[in-house]
Amino acid sequence: MAKKKEKAPKKPREIWKLYDVQGDKVVRKNQFSPKSPGDFLANHKNRKSCGKTGYTEFN
Repeated sequence: MAKKKEKAPKKPREIWKLYDVQGDKVVRKNQFSPKSPGDFLANHKNRKSCGKTGYTEFN
């Protein structure tokens, strides 16, 4: 019989890293996607991309 491979434990979504608190206001660190407002663009080394729509901006 083949042994089953164990899955790695799930990491929590670290949403608190996407926001910053300045005084009484909450400031967003990443840009919003122009195709689907409400979703952030992920920062990579050479581009910004939306995982939901596939929109990409190259640096």
